[in-house]
Amino acid sequence: MKEICADLENIFIVTKYLKEIALNANKVFLLRGDLASGKTSLVRTYSESIYPNEMVTSPTFSVMHQYGDIYHYDLYNRTLKDLLALGLLEWLENEGTHFVEWGDETLEVLLRENGYDVCVIELYKRENDRIYRIFNE
Repeated sequence: MKEICADLENIFIVTKYLKEIALNANKVFLLRGDLASGKTSLVRTYSESIYPNEMVTSPTFSVMHQYGDIYHYDLYNRTLKDLLALGLLEWLENEGTHFVEWGDETLEVLLRENGYDVCVIELYKRENDRIYRIFNE
């Protein structure tokens, strides 16, 4: 586990580390944290560092947004059964880096059992910054 503390101005430190983890691999990052903990901000910073002309927004209503080979999912208030019916596992087969907001333990187990390369990121909100706990096993 790696822990990084950063405010929004220094979030690039986190995204730089994530790029090292995702190098040459299809990677699924499961993002866990309270509302407004910075999940979308993390994906935005990561994506815009590679695709600076992309406007990154939360895919709350559409479930998934794609930015080149970066896939951004928002699973808030959706059941695993519903997501599987929508084709979540098929989407995750696309080559690239996948960020899944609200990826719970049940999804983590399912993905690992099916051979996906999973990294869990827990985000904790503090007054002026965030704590990112990165579990890359």
